Amino acid sequence: MQTEIIAVGTEILLGQIVDTNTTFVSQQLAELGINVYYQTVVGDNEKRMLEVINTAVKRSDLIILTGGLGPTKDDLTKQVVASYLNKELIEDSDAMKKIVERFKISGRTLTPNNRLQALYIDGSMPLKNATGLAVGDFYRNPKGPNFLLLPGPPNELKPMMLHEAKPLLAKEYNVAQILESRVLRFFGIGESQLATKLSNLIDSQTNPTMATYAKDNEVTLRLTASADTRQKAAKLLDDTENEVMQCVGKYMYGYGDENSLPKVVIEKLKEQNLTITGAESLTGGQFQAAITNIPGASKVFPGGFVTYANEAKVSLLDIPQTIIDTKGVVSEATAIWMAKQAKAKLKTDIGVSFTGVAGPESLEGQPAGTVWIGIAFKDRPVVAYEYRFSRSRKFVQERAVLTAFSIINNEL
Repeated sequence: MQTEIIAVGTEILLGQIVDTNTTFVSQQLAELGINVYYQTVVGDNEKRMLEVINTAVKRSDLIILTGGLGPTKDDLTKQVVASYLNKELIEDSDAMKKIVERFKISGRTLTPNNRLQALYIDGSMPLKNATGLAVGDFYRNPKGPNFLLLPGPPNELKPMMLHEAKPLLAKEYNVAQILESRVLRFFGIGESQLATKLSNLIDSQTNPTMATYAKDNEVTLRLTASADTRQKAAKLLDDTENEVMQCVGKYMYGYGDENSLPKVVIEKLKEQNLTITGAESLTGGQFQAAITNIPGASKVFPGGFVTYANEAKVSLLDIPQTIIDTKGVVSEATAIWMAKQAKAKLKTDIGVSFTGVAGPESLEGQPAGTVWIGIAFKDRPVVAYEYRFSRSRKFVQERAVLTAFSIINNEL
């Protein structure tokens, strides 16, 4: 069968947002053995949307539209598809109750346009929205291709696709063969280097298959196995993962599409009942922000320091002025003092510090991209590591933060 994904949104065409939904939906369909032959983007315009749909029905067996299910005037997807199918829109009572309750809690007035989110195409199967208000649709079309309508916000689309649409599609299209995927996450190695080290496995891949993906400052490897039972698929994935680990295991830190180095570290700290703090100059609080972005971080993180100016390092961390005057702020000595003092002042098990030159100008004769990361672990000597990162100021800061998490992860 042939599938087409139509991403609806003028903001995509204008480059104001990046369409990650099509990528995610395609990946989920691939795991079901459903082929995506075409991907289209169309703006929020009724005439052009109908033109795209008319083209899609001539060449596809399943048409998936993402976006345009909200309450604003430019959210037209349900209305346009219903018009094409010559169907009415009817209200989902459960979705309407959720909308009323949400507005009641927030103290806002429920306006007529918000009721649009509870509507679905007559004769279709409404799909629950776990994180938002707009219901989805799956319409079995007796006269042509089926239609699947999904919301645009990724935090709404992903759970709907995973928990509502995907099981439905597997049943609808009699997916007998089970496809299981496993995502391995790597830090400290680039995509090309990872692919090179795994070239023998990639060149000989049959089942499972593997594909590398470059992310911000890291790389993921997706393994996909096909079998007639989940147990057999899991065994295939285990065997292939073991081969991968023999080649690049030292760079691998975790699993899953939604995982991250900070999340892995915070979970390990919780498991080991350890606490952590930070003293940041170069990164301006980004390390501590990454910690507090993880739910439950308060169990391991009491607080920290952002000591951007030298005066702040002296007054807040009690770093001797002579250290800064003689060794410089971009130095091993300053990084060690910052980590040691932060740990001591907040009485944590681990203290982490960042100092250096984010750029674009040099500092103290050190080129942009020079980074010192200090690590003070409980009952261990305080150490500092020097790095030279290239590219932009933003990249240097982000890379420094993730490098620190990687050091801590390896130590834990």
